[in-house]
Amino acid sequence: MGIVIRQAAPADAAVICTFNCLMARETEGKDLDRALIEPGVCAVLADPHKGRYLVAERDGEVVGQLGVSFEWSDWRNGWFWWIQSVYVAATARRQGVFRALYRHIEEAARADPNVIGIRLYVERDNGPAYSTYHNLGMRLTSYQILEKYPL
Repeated sequence: MGIVIRQAAPADAAVICTFNCLMARETEGKDLDRALIEPGVCAVLADPHKGRYLVAERDGEVVGQLGVSFEWSDWRNGWFWWIQSVYVAATARRQGVFRALYRHIEEAARADPNVIGIRLYVERDNGPAYSTYHNLGMRLTSYQILEKYPL
């Protein structure tokens, strides 16, 4: 059976939390606090203004995910959609799961005249992810991300 992309529902919260924890461990060597991540994921699933998640299913099993948050650009008078919380189960990698998720979100963005672009950030040393994003047509910008966290 093929890959099915769908909007995540509250029932997907547990797998999204698990995938987020696995992604943080794999890409950054970080252990996320489930007591923080679970209400954070549930907040997105409950409020579309905060963002949304898509999940990829194969044979009824969630094998990948992608989160989207929103940034208004006053310079360009439109929305950027930020891709985040990307994870594909190890057993489903290199099988088109992320490509299907990305194409789905790209098509949705193109269909909305208020969306002007898609952005994402990638861990500096995550060469395989960078290569995947580059192969899908994404390019480095002149911007670097700075943060002050925690406040």
